[in-house]
Amino acid sequence: MRSGRASPPLLANTGNLLTWCNCSRPTCQRCGDNAKSYITGHAGHTADMNTFLDDPEFAEIILRAEQAIECGVFPERISQGSSGSYFAKDPKGKIIGVFKPKSEEPYGHLNPKWTKYFHKVCCPCCFGRGCLVPNQGYLSEAGAYLVDDKLGLGVVPKTKVVWLVSETFNYSAIDRAKSRGKKYALEKVPKVAKKFNRIGLPPKVGSFQLFVEGYKEADYWLRKFETDPLPENTRKEFQSQFERLVILDYVIRNTDRGNDNWLVRYEKQDDGLDLSDKDGQWTITKESTIKVAAIDNGLAFPFKHPDEWRAYPFHWAWLPQAKVPFSQETRDLVLPRISDMNFVQDLCEDLYELFKTDKGFDKATFENQMSVMRGQILNLTQALKDEKSPIQLVQMPRVIVERSSTGSQGRIVHLSNAFTQTFHSRKPFFSSW
Repeated sequence: MRSGRASPPLLANTGNLLTWCNCSRPTCQRCGDNAKSYITGHAGHTADMNTFLDDPEFAEIILRAEQAIECGVFPERISQGSSGSYFAKDPKGKIIGVFKPKSEEPYGHLNPKWTKYFHKVCCPCCFGRGCLVPNQGYLSEAGAYLVDDKLGLGVVPKTKVVWLVSETFNYSAIDRAKSRGKKYALEKVPKVAKKFNRIGLPPKVGSFQLFVEGYKEADYWLRKFETDPLPENTRKEFQSQFERLVILDYVIRNTDRGNDNWLVRYEKQDDGLDLSDKDGQWTITKESTIKVAAIDNGLAFPFKHPDEWRAYPFHWAWLPQAKVPFSQETRDLVLPRISDMNFVQDLCEDLYELFKTDKGFDKATFENQMSVMRGQILNLTQALKDEKSPIQLVQMPRVIVERSSTGSQGRIVHLSNAFTQTFHSRKPFFSSW
């Protein structure tokens, strides 16, 4: 049983056939009408796959998403974007997360959006991004949160790899036919159905990112700030948040960061609330707050720098905030960590533990991904020491830091003879800088 979970209540037990209701309410007409029937233990199929012993709070959120699905509150496909992604909900219908299945990624074989299929058929020479590992977006999403957490940036909503199953996901006709056949056998010949490993549709692995409320696309607020400038204290806070976004994108070499896929939450200062009693009167003033959320991190961690058709630039580099040198606050937060090669190696080891869970994992390709990331960290370290700005950072020569054949293979790194540094001089055909 997963940490932080309570056993789902049992509504009925007829022989080997169990009917589950996971709603928190003692009696739930909705769940009773839509409850699914399973062989003993089937209701916990994805629960056994989703184990977060070190994060009971996240485990509880995933449990609520599973409960909602079993109660008939299914994930809702998001209309925007070029892949199959879904709003996951709790039993009351409230959105609690965004689930992006591996098989429904932009170039996945079950992507429900026809645009990428059209792209592949009609323009194969420009299909995909040659610097990225195909169908590894869900790991990139989770890896971005890991990097964000290790660096203490706090701009990526918590994201982890989970398994979910829902009728609203895009499945092949064969999978749906198998599911219907097994359910029919369960009804007609329960003894035979007992031998089935699974009755319903197969679970899908993907990234699950917690839903953030009160945010809007950065492009919306950036246009607002042009006509209605921020107060000075809030402007400094926004600059600090912006710099954290820059550091995240640069380290993971995000190839898909426009002003429509990072979010801003801005709460303006109110005029004050007057409170009075017999002895006196005072005013409570709510200060303005601003926060950045970096979402859509699925096209990062390239195994080489973009050097073919497109450069995939960081669109924030053209903002006025990118011309301001990194603040002392940001330098104090990040520089002590990335200056330590043992910290960098530890980060690579943690990413290895995450990425190796994929069936198509290739160690040599992963090492190339880490070579690019180490080069990005090396440039970032120098830029922070030299008090450069984000735009100056992205203009620095691209570097690759590879592990030498005689270098240390463990978590403790000795700088001498451990890595070799090379410059990547080849530029894409359409280059922005």
